[in-house]
Amino acid sequence: MAKPRFEVADVFREYGEDYRNRYGSSMSPEQRRVMRAVEICRTSALGGHLDECDTCGHQVISYNSCRNRHCPKCQSLAKAEWLDARKADLLPVDYYHVVFTLPARLAPLALQNKSVVYALLFRAVSKTLLTIAADPKHLGADIGVIAILHTWGQTLAHHPHVHCVVTGGGLASDDRRWVPCRKRFFLAVKVLSRLFRRLFLQSLEAAFREGRLEFHGELSGLSNVPAFETLLEVCRAQEWVVYAKPPFGGPEKVLDYLGRYTHRVAISNHRLLDINEREVTFTWKDYKEDGKQQTMTLQAGEFIRRFLMHVLPNGFVRIRYYGLLANCHRASKLARCRQVLNVPQTIYESPDKKDWVQLLITLTGTDPFQCPKCERGRMVRAQSVHPSPYLRTRSPPQAGAR
Repeated sequence: MAKPRFEVADVFREYGEDYRNRYGSSMSPEQRRVMRAVEICRTSALGGHLDECDTCGHQVISYNSCRNRHCPKCQSLAKAEWLDARKADLLPVDYYHVVFTLPARLAPLALQNKSVVYALLFRAVSKTLLTIAADPKHLGADIGVIAILHTWGQTLAHHPHVHCVVTGGGLASDDRRWVPCRKRFFLAVKVLSRLFRRLFLQSLEAAFREGRLEFHGELSGLSNVPAFETLLEVCRAQEWVVYAKPPFGGPEKVLDYLGRYTHRVAISNHRLLDINEREVTFTWKDYKEDGKQQTMTLQAGEFIRRFLMHVLPNGFVRIRYYGLLANCHRASKLARCRQVLNVPQTIYESPDKKDWVQLLITLTGTDPFQCPKCERGRMVRAQSVHPSPYLRTRSPPQAGAR
């Protein structure tokens, strides 16, 4: 894919200082760190190294990455390592994509209480899936779940939802047989939706009574018990959106899907069309119009505000595993699944023992050390480049990462 003409980093470098001067008092420490990391990513501020082709002598300066999980430029290797690890977890069964969405009425509350509400969202989603699947009236089995939190919509608006990749069946309660889902059918969406609604609202009410929620600005009135109970009643009266897609076309398709969702950030650099006159223009898909591509222009400050809404609290885990895939017993449960499915056990080398260059070549087909000029030689490190003071300019000083 061609290098994008514009980057989120360009917006931050050009308009970020003004944004911090205006709204710095309301920014979280995490948001400040993300802005700084994105601004200096792959610039001389982080230092780097000079590479030289061992065949033609072509030289390239490569600057270090910030490795922040919210940076649009720093997800490729993390995604590759994660996907490589997931290969060992795949079973020769159907997999389903199920999406749980928090109602719009609760999104502002989630934004002010990210750690608490997002954790409740994960808990409600996982318990809903595992409870309904374990019920003999529906499936009667222990399923595997990968849950991924996304907090954005296509226009960068706050839209908390959880994408789940779920095994199309599971281990029976006696661990002696595999119970498959009905063909091309996972679980009843309406049943999932109503249990999800009940579990989440029960947990949210408990968090309120325990004093774990904060209310600021326009939400300050919700600190009053009657007002909060009214909000809960309104939410109980509406249908909650749970969407189950048809099964993937085989386990190999699961990795393709996961690669698109797991390490995604709020907006990719490739969606940016223009940065001009204190405005940012980008593309977005209108799913109400069958995914038709549209363009949107925002004031730079509003673009930054929307991007920063999706910065997660420090240490918050946005990819979680449940059921058969829970970290505490994943290896033993998957081994048992392969026994009852009569498929070979997987021998897997953990990614921390695998050379990252070979990993990228295997997964992407691209050799990061091949000379971009002659395409025959290898780029060899000639010398280190020490970090330099960061200047806030549209184009970073000595920006030149490959």
